[in-house]
Amino acid sequence: MGKWLQLLREVAPGVTRVAVIFNPDTAFAQLANREIEAAAPSLGMTATLAPVHNDAEIEEAIASHARDTAGGLISVPDSFNSTHRDVIIAAAIRHGFPLIGTPDFAGAGALMSYMLDPVELHAQAASYIDRILRGASPVQYPTKYSLIINLKTAKALGLTVPQSILQRADEAIE
Repeated sequence: MGKWLQLLREVAPGVTRVAVIFNPDTAFAQLANREIEAAAPSLGMTATLAPVHNDAEIEEAIASHARDTAGGLISVPDSFNSTHRDVIIAAAIRHGFPLIGTPDFAGAGALMSYMLDPVELHAQAASYIDRILRGASPVQYPTKYSLIINLKTAKALGLTVPQSILQRADEAIE
């Protein structure tokens, strides 16, 4: 999650405040939020947690974040945010916020995504299970992540994506 903040900072250097959209009923959100809150100060950013349960709360959280300038958004990867993706993206666009989320977010209009590569993850599944059955540790970390940049959204936000980011991107949506 700290890498999400770093990428957001590189593409949108004016962002100093980030609202973190998440469903508080999701266990992963608690872990992600701790990582975001810990990483933000080292990047000169502040993170505001924005717990939401429905479309109206999403709209209110993003509108409230828009009252100050220099804001950005993070959509924590979870099923709730995926289900409400279009509402989150529409509010981010309406308020002119750069938004980072999962790959489906970038394809639907968010500025970018940075996630583990699901193709590689599934490709490793058989060997992972084999190692567990042979007594190896069940902990394995992803080794490949996918960076997707939505250049159309960047342009709409008045952002110029640095060449260093474009060179690292696995996909650039135009």
